[in-house]
Amino acid sequence: MASLLASSASAHDASSYGGVFRSRDLGAAWLNADVGLFLNAALVIAVDPRDSSHLLVGTDLGILTSHNGGRSWAPEARDVIIGAVFALAFSPDGELTVCAAASGVFRRDREGWLRAEIPGSAIPARALVAGPANHRFYLLGWRALFASEDGGRTYAVVPRVPEIGEMTALVTIPGSADILAAVIDGRAMISHDGGRTWRNTGFGGADAPVDTIATDASRPQRIWAAAGGRMAVSDDLGSGWHSVGRSLPEARARVRGIAASADATTLVISSDRGIYRSDDGGESWAPKEDNLPTHIESGPLARDPNDAGVIYAVFSLMPYAEVWRMAREGGNLLARIEPISLVGGVSFCVLVLIGGCLAALHLSRRRAAARSPR
Repeated sequence: MASLLASSASAHDASSYGGVFRSRDLGAAWLNADVGLFLNAALVIAVDPRDSSHLLVGTDLGILTSHNGGRSWAPEARDVIIGAVFALAFSPDGELTVCAAASGVFRRDREGWLRAEIPGSAIPARALVAGPANHRFYLLGWRALFASEDGGRTYAVVPRVPEIGEMTALVTIPGSADILAAVIDGRAMISHDGGRTWRNTGFGGADAPVDTIATDASRPQRIWAAAGGRMAVSDDLGSGWHSVGRSLPEARARVRGIAASADATTLVISSDRGIYRSDDGGESWAPKEDNLPTHIESGPLARDPNDAGVIYAVFSLMPYAEVWRMAREGGNLLARIEPISLVGGVSFCVLVLIGGCLAALHLSRRRAAARSPR
């Protein structure tokens, strides 16, 4: 459960909660950027391209916003956006913001947050990314890819060839009009026409499915991918790949975010086993634990558009796959309670109520006896 404290609070124990963390030196040191919050599940974070101090965080209970780089937070549109927020995106000029929540897709402009028109299969969403034009957004829904050409007001299915299967990750290529990179059926794939047709880049597959794919902040033609605990990079949009360094210490770690320096020497990885960093191009990896939560899941990384050295990470006590599954099935936290536990809890409350009534009756009788003449 997320709660806002009325007064300023000290930094919480990182091992006890999820939350939002920031590094100003590409992952070498981290500090919590959610002072005053105690979050169960921080799912995604976005940085305003116009103002790096303006942050939006999607949680299991809605959106939180900060206008001072995380020193204080406030709920955003809680009367409109209900439930877990899985994806957030600013337009390139920062004028528009879109989000995908368990309750729908929403768009914010100068008039506030409004619900977008979407097909039912768009929710819950896996990803939401801005295209190069300020009015274009791509939404990776539960069963299909959707595109908006009107600033996120409406979304339509992007038709694809039938043999293309499940898409689980999506990014847009900076500076390109219609180039997308995605993970489809565990393979890294590229589209040059806004997702209508796709080319298999030859990386990933059934034996080593790709976890995620990421663009590079400094080189538009460079994309990163992770599969089987190993990183790979392509400098020509997937035409050729080469492995980077050695495997992560946790071979079964599922990678959710990749950030790299311009020379590809420093690498930062977020995963379901936490954050890892390498200073030697992946030849060695060190888990980052100081000030960061341990033994809980880290979600996608977000990079400050105005400072490539500043990155944000989110953590969740509840596994991300479980939060997404609950949204897909229309569940909630109450559905996770076993019936016998629920009955036991109700019985306990009834016993407490009965005990309270008996105690009140006993006290009432004693007072009446004390008042009566002897």
